[in-house]
Amino acid sequence: MTDFDALLAALTSHEVAFIVVGGAAGIAHGSARLTEDLDIVYDRSSGNLVRLVAALSEHNPYLRGVPPGLPFHWDLTTLRRGLNFTLVTSLGDIDLLGEIPGGGSYSDLRSGAVELNLFGTQCLCLSVAQLIRAKRAAGRPRDLEALAELEAIEEELS
Repeated sequence: MTDFDALLAALTSHEVAFIVVGGAAGIAHGSARLTEDLDIVYDRSSGNLVRLVAALSEHNPYLRGVPPGLPFHWDLTTLRRGLNFTLVTSLGDIDLLGEIPGGGSYSDLRSGAVELNLFGTQCLCLSVAQLIRAKRAAGRPRDLEALAELEAIEEELS
């Protein structure tokens, strides 16, 4: 079970620049759908990568879905060499995304993101409109199933 409060607190206490996307962003806007992991788009600047490594290092990050014992070193070199990471930590599952379909990178998404209180932490989340675009672009069945509810939320907000 993912401790969303603790994961968000770890990121914000280390001043990591990130935007919450996916199911947790939907929840922040009032979605009733459940999610099992925290999905974030993170800023790929050098300083932010250092802060992100520090924020997760104390929580034993490891690649999710790989056999136990596979060599994996969570450090700055690893983060620089990759873009997207699906991790399990002692606080639960987190997906680190360098960019998302239908939205792009942190810098592409930043201006349209909104600051919301999510699980007790003030953080940036995709706007409802951005979330709808991203869900449509991802095109997975679970993303497409979420569209009707998100569109109803968007209509209520306008």
